[in-house]
Amino acid sequence: MTAPRTVLLTGAAGGVGTLMRTLLPPLGYRLRLFDQRPVEGEPDAVTAELADAEALRAAVHGVDAIVHLAGISLESSFEKILRANIEGTYRLYEAAREAGVRRVVFASSNHAVGFAPRPPDGSAALQADTPHRPDTFYGLSKCFGEDLAALYWERHGIETVSLRIGSCFPEPTTVRMLSLWLSPADCARLLHAALTAEGVGHTVAYASSANTRLWWDLSTARALGYDPQDDSEPYAAALLAAQGELAPDDPDHAHLGGTFCTNPPIWPH
Repeated sequence: MTAPRTVLLTGAAGGVGTLMRTLLPPLGYRLRLFDQRPVEGEPDAVTAELADAEALRAAVHGVDAIVHLAGISLESSFEKILRANIEGTYRLYEAAREAGVRRVVFASSNHAVGFAPRPPDGSAALQADTPHRPDTFYGLSKCFGEDLAALYWERHGIETVSLRIGSCFPEPTTVRMLSLWLSPADCARLLHAALTAEGVGHTVAYASSANTRLWWDLSTARALGYDPQDDSEPYAAALLAAQGELAPDDPDHAHLGGTFCTNPPIWPH
């Protein structure tokens, strides 16, 4: 598939969106930015909520693909998650359908399967067909997004790659993150692969760098053409010295979702 030229980036003012605003254009993309908050330094960005049908329709018009990062990224009340993540994602797909957009990359999350048992370090045991086991209302909203993407592929022919993202930061900040870290550069590489791969239908893939301590299998992402270049291991010694190993009998570390399963961080943080 030829690389789409114009991509709508929702959640452009967020953490991952801010990183991708710099890293995607060198890969050949012209970005149209959308966020409910003003995007600093981007006067042409669309500032609106996904519930604003007119603004969303205008933002989607004429784009070749959508990277959907917008939404609440931590736990919150069901009502807030419903509005931002569930209804918001539905409205985005409806706008894409009406505008004839044929490719979406959906930012799912490891928290869609957060209650899956944490595999031993280095085992990469979790496969992309791991059943949904959400750990929060936030994780539940990502399950919904994946299933909505499947529906819009089957019914309307809109292809989606749903990426179960680990932790995308400039560098890992916790021992748990050593297994889930997605470097910003690898995130851009994965988004590029997801935007350009042929015949994806609806594909679910885990999203991380090629970490030595990886907990999941990246073969589905690699099949899209993703070639991760980074590994969290250079950060391991310092993090382990400061924080120690993940204790196997600690309930905060028993499941993939970590503290989201026991005491989830609440939005806004």
